[in-house]
Amino acid sequence: MKKLIFTNGCFDVIHLGHVRLLEFCSTHGHVIVGINSDASIRRLKGESRPVNSAATRREILESLRYVDQVEVFHEDTPYELIKKLKPDIVVKGGDYKAEDVVGSDLAQVLIFPIVEGFSSSNLINRTSPKH
Repeated sequence: MKKLIFTNGCFDVIHLGHVRLLEFCSTHGHVIVGINSDASIRRLKGESRPVNSAATRREILESLRYVDQVEVFHEDTPYELIKKLKPDIVVKGGDYKAEDVVGSDLAQVLIFPIVEGFSSSNLINRTSPKH
């Protein structure tokens, strides 16, 4: 039986860093991606976000060959979703320490190195009109 692999985030503007993270996840098992709801992103990132709705983000992620399942969560963290899904492994990007990852008390944690030069926030800031 394949291991259940969980990763999460806003995935607001999909970029190469996201794709490589998801590819990494897929080498370990069945990939479930938790995405923040629109309201959750607004609370975390401000009123100008998300750029793409949860429905759009979900459809894009579901179209990727590395993703087996997408779940939207409405809280600020995916802790309750992780408790419900019971993944074997939680994967997060290299800007996290394993002990600080939400769900580290529920599953093994793997940290994927950051792909330098790729960030949704930076992409959004570069393409936003200057005031």
